[in-house]
Amino acid sequence: MHVGREDLERSLAELAREAPDARAGIFGPDTLAWRVFRESSVFLGGGRAALLQLAHPFVAHAVDEHSRTRTDPFGRFRRTFAHVFAMAFGDRAHAERSARRVHAIHEGIAGALPASAARGCCAGLGRYDANDAEALFWVHATLIDSALRAHELVLGRLELAERERYYAESQRFARLFGIPDAVMPPDWAAFERYMEWMARHLVVTPPAQAIAGVLFSAEALRPPGLARFARLVTAGLMPEPLRAPFDLRFGPVERRAFEATLRAVRATYRRLPGAVRFLPAYTRALRRIAGRPEHDSRSDLVGRARQGVLARVVGRELAAALA
Repeated sequence: MHVGREDLERSLAELAREAPDARAGIFGPDTLAWRVFRESSVFLGGGRAALLQLAHPFVAHAVDEHSRTRTDPFGRFRRTFAHVFAMAFGDRAHAERSARRVHAIHEGIAGALPASAARGCCAGLGRYDANDAEALFWVHATLIDSALRAHELVLGRLELAERERYYAESQRFARLFGIPDAVMPPDWAAFERYMEWMARHLVVTPPAQAIAGVLFSAEALRPPGLARFARLVTAGLMPEPLRAPFDLRFGPVERRAFEATLRAVRATYRRLPGAVRFLPAYTRALRRIAGRPEHDSRSDLVGRARQGVLARVVGRELAAALA
């Protein structure tokens, strides 16, 4: 099902009814979505989300043929998260503006799907379309599922009722892509079944493998050692059937290193104050809701310095754990 501009506008109108506080945006301070997304630990799930997306042939071929990811992997990562954070933490006007921009970009992305890729979740399909509703939902699902897994790894598992609430709130984010209710699983249990089914029916194509190689290269991930860390954490979080196709080793040695890494991150991260842990987009959103300017030069400078402290402290703990 193709999501057209009229479909998107209907979806945005529905979102405005579900989240009427335009200043707070689509979520707001009292939502579990903000509680999960505000944490810097969300980036631990970034590699998993990227590879799960690439394992969908629609995404892999669209990225391979219509983006500069192979030559500018960090740039694409930065642009993607700029849109995601504008949608999640911006006011409703900013979220809608980003939604329309992303949709317009997607409208020009379509092409032929090779027969070798038209199987599994794409069985019988001959073309890919970046505004296909089911493909859009898969990208959305990888983001919200990976963010929750990263959050729970570091800060503890949510209660079932909290997971239900988190998933229900996440459907507001899906509306920014025009994804219809009929495509979305109705509740958390159905969403878990959907994720399990997709993990068994994704198809890792040669373009997906090539792009993954670029994303996890030492050139794309700096400083030195970050590529090793990213591959290790991603391997630990990935569904087992998808590790081998992406050349992610996770035997006894890697498993012990993964567990040591998690112990180090948990021990360090939980001691940090929120001013260090929380993403700048979240703190700017709180300033906006309080009626203060979002961009405060002094506060932003302090925030960047604190993020640097976080990176150095966690890096030191990780080096000790992996020694």
